[in-house]
Amino acid sequence: MKRRTRKKAAQNRSDPNGGLSPLNDSFGLGLRTRRYSNSADIAIERPAPTYPMPKKSEGKILRPQYKEILRDPANALHLIDHPVIPDDATPKEIDAANSRITRINKFKKLLQASTIPLQDLRQLAWSGVPQEVRAMTWQLLLSYLPTNSERRVATLERKRKEYLDGVRQAFDRGSSGGSGATTTAPGKARGLDEAIWHQISIDVPRTNPHIELYSYEATQRSLERILYLWAVRHPASGYVQGINDLVTPFWQVFLSTYVADADIESGMDPGQLPKSVLDAVEADSFWCLTKLLDGIQDHYIVAQPGIQRQVAALRDLTARIDAGLAKHLEKEHVEFIQFSFRWMNCLLMREISVRNTIRMWDTYLAEEQGFSEFHLYVCAAFLVKWSDKLVKMDFQEIMMFLQSLPTKSWTEKDIELLLSEAFIWQSLFKGSSAHLRGQPSRTPSANMQL
Repeated sequence: MKRRTRKKAAQNRSDPNGGLSPLNDSFGLGLRTRRYSNSADIAIERPAPTYPMPKKSEGKILRPQYKEILRDPANALHLIDHPVIPDDATPKEIDAANSRITRINKFKKLLQASTIPLQDLRQLAWSGVPQEVRAMTWQLLLSYLPTNSERRVATLERKRKEYLDGVRQAFDRGSSGGSGATTTAPGKARGLDEAIWHQISIDVPRTNPHIELYSYEATQRSLERILYLWAVRHPASGYVQGINDLVTPFWQVFLSTYVADADIESGMDPGQLPKSVLDAVEADSFWCLTKLLDGIQDHYIVAQPGIQRQVAALRDLTARIDAGLAKHLEKEHVEFIQFSFRWMNCLLMREISVRNTIRMWDTYLAEEQGFSEFHLYVCAAFLVKWSDKLVKMDFQEIMMFLQSLPTKSWTEKDIELLLSEAFIWQSLFKGSSAHLRGQPSRTPSANMQL
């Protein structure tokens, strides 16, 4: 790998897209994918960042029972309060509230079992997980938490300690002070892989820039440690831009466990929370990110063969689902790699909000191969959704549209419709290798109403 100059690093730092601006062109299409090895590249010192002023939480109350929840997340189950239905509620609102209460109770029954039946939990989670039970459910579906309740406390203690020890070893080599993860000052640490650290220190401040939660120093430092430790423990891939996005749903969901207000995206500085809470959120996020990436590791190794396969499969699957759209893209010389690389690399997180991503991940985690297989069908449904507009556009219009899709107003209902459409395509085509070979077959209507 060629050593980068200060001029090159400055160009990278000023990239307005905040997207993938890699060093090598793996596909010969002008699409660059940044790679790092355990090199001695010297990182350029970044200017001192500007964080929001620390402030008291605005109605975001730390749960008094947070120590019990830290010890065992099941202790949060009995704290769930069902909302009071207003006297003037409409019949539709009453039905929705009762349905939600019933659903929460179904989750509680499963999660309070001495041995949790994972298959039953998967089936229940596919249609969405209530916020009150999401953190514990996700950790179980990722096999981070054991299904046996008697092993849960010891497992959490061991894994959290292992993470904190790993952070100390990675950042405090030969230095003194900083007894815990949240007190480490990474920028001043010795013995870091500077190439990896340099890119992480650039990417983290650009992560979810429109969400206040991610602008605070406590949040950014936590993400930096998670990403750096993951990178040095996975030298085959190292750190790749896009992984910084993938850790945020875990961090946000797990943090919300300890706060009474479900909306933590604004009005709360995580730095005001107890250190033990932030340490636990950080450790749990690291291990769950690791579990997720273990299933799609070939997305991030040299040449990224997993993403190349997914992009090729998406192209052929689209030809079967919507032949007219596929032919139009081909006529306009639009290569799937030009727009769907990011969909695979960042799991659509650059296209939809974090809140909607969290809902989508409920279903991904409920699927046996949600991130590696089901995601392909979600991307196909996502692309076909815009078919009527795309077939009327030329190359430049198509690329501009796909780079800035109109999803800002999307709600959970839009995500659920997308997932339902993806399920239909998976039911029709999974197990059939025809779409991978591009063989013709019957084409379901792209405008199917669900």
